[in-house]
Amino acid sequence: MSQAHRKASRRRGPSRRQFMQTSAAAGFGVWVSTGMAFGADTSKSALQQVNVASIGVGGKGGGDSEQAAKHGKMVAICDVDAKTLANAAEKFPDAQQFTDYRELFDKMGDRIDAVTVSIPDHNHACASMNALKRGKHVYVQKPMTHWIHEARALRQVAKEKGLVTQMGNQGSASNGLRDGVEAIQAGAIGAVKEVHVWTNRPIWPQAPKITSRPPSKPVPAGLNWEAWLGPAPYRDFHESLHGFNWRGWWDFGTGALGDMWCHTANLAFRALKLEHALSVVGESTDYNEETYPSGAHCQWEFAARGDMPALTWHWYEGKLADQKTKRLPPMELFHGQKPSDSGSILVGEKGVLYSPNDYGEQWMLLPKDKFVDFKKPEPTLPRNGKGDEGMKIEWINAIKGNGKAYSSFEIAAPFTETALLGNLAIRMQGKKVKWDGEAGKCDSDEANKWLFHEYRKGWTL
Repeated sequence: MSQAHRKASRRRGPSRRQFMQTSAAAGFGVWVSTGMAFGADTSKSALQQVNVASIGVGGKGGGDSEQAAKHGKMVAICDVDAKTLANAAEKFPDAQQFTDYRELFDKMGDRIDAVTVSIPDHNHACASMNALKRGKHVYVQKPMTHWIHEARALRQVAKEKGLVTQMGNQGSASNGLRDGVEAIQAGAIGAVKEVHVWTNRPIWPQAPKITSRPPSKPVPAGLNWEAWLGPAPYRDFHESLHGFNWRGWWDFGTGALGDMWCHTANLAFRALKLEHALSVVGESTDYNEETYPSGAHCQWEFAARGDMPALTWHWYEGKLADQKTKRLPPMELFHGQKPSDSGSILVGEKGVLYSPNDYGEQWMLLPKDKFVDFKKPEPTLPRNGKGDEGMKIEWINAIKGNGKAYSSFEIAAPFTETALLGNLAIRMQGKKVKWDGEAGKCDSDEANKWLFHEYRKGWTL
């Protein structure tokens, strides 16, 4: 890595003491039914200060690093873009700088306790696993990973090492979402057998306007293109791959599902105690091998869970072939309410819960005249209410032994896996795929090839 791309501090402090097991184990506790405060670890060995490194400090990573630094100490920052890194260095002048997270871990591994990962989807797993294997607690932006096998691997290693993890889907911190989870589980709309979730994505370049690989362009000065590509197949730089645009490419992003499922499906997935689907099928418009399609509909089947019945789940993204008609659930499910740009509907035996926003923060029970006397059940979940920063507060507190992270890899891994199964179904172009959740495999070799990824040399789990 060029010295021009980073300003390395020569000062080295003492090695951080090893984390105590009691603090780490707090990340995998259960929510207590009385709960406001819970799971506190009063051990004297608990960390009082958490040293944080942030991988990705521009865009969403800018907010993530600033919020984490408010509740921990920022000791290292990493970004592939020299300008972005320099801007972050003004906020964190004492943090060492890197453009390759592998070098960050090699040189700072004994001085960091926790890592935030806020970079393009294809790099999430390798950066996170680098941290986990070194015993570092991890906060990674949604979706947790780019490939299904990665989500399972991260969950397993985090559990084996007793580390505190959190996926960044900030609706999880919303009191409104937790209200909704409690209402569904208390039987407000009765047994739920059907869920519909939709999004206003894609809003970045992809099919139908882009369906083929762009020409090569010179790599901009100050951009570590090798590190940006990471484990993905090599290709030359082009501006349509970089910035926000990477979300639309199969090799780098996870499309509309990866971008928004972890937000908009969050309330329903939690409330209905889901984990592994039984099957999935998907159809799309403008399918191609380079970019995600211009529109898609996916359908999952889930088995009964305890006293909760079997469930059918629908996902809608983009538009129909006319490129004018937005894909949405059946209009009768809205009971006269205007469909929002993004949202979710849970269909129960007594009525529906309609959330008209991405994060599940707001919701209503329909038809309205049937629920005029509805009262929210007594809280059983702790309340956060501090939004995106609240996610970091929970994570840092759990590292210190106080409580647990509400979006830990224990739930984030199967949640992400289910979204990525939708993308796998889109690739299968209408062929139904049966999924063995325990074994982590599909019922055909044709489908199974999309579970795994061949990493470039030097970039592996």
